[in-house]
Amino acid sequence: QVQLVESGGGFVQAGGSLSLNCTASGRIGSINILGWYRQAPGKERELVASFATGGMRDYADSVKGRFTISRDNAKNTVYLQMNNLKIEDTADYYCNLRTLIPTPAREFWGQGTQVTVSS
Repeated sequence: QVQLVESGGGFVQAGGSLSLNCTASGRIGSINILGWYRQAPGKERELVASFATGGMRDYADSVKGRFTISRDNAKNTVYLQMNNLKIEDTADYYCNLRTLIPTPAREFWGQGTQVTVSS
């Protein structure tokens, strides 16, 4: 039905940069939101950034000014550029797709990719 293919992530020292990509395929709907969530050990999963088909972007306060999300609608791909990474950015990052149109809304998750920031 829907497949989310993630790439990127890895290990980096604090202050460094990494990028994440996520390509969606299948019945992704005409109106949707593609984004990234993350989950650190012992913590709840939280939104990092998202990009809707209409152009609206949303960021967690903790990443504003450091992370940039962009989107290529022709490729159904969302890109997350992460700069000035901090140790607290260490987490498993998950691509997320929420389809809004057609209804009913549906939600899908990627398998996750690890980001580790060392001191």
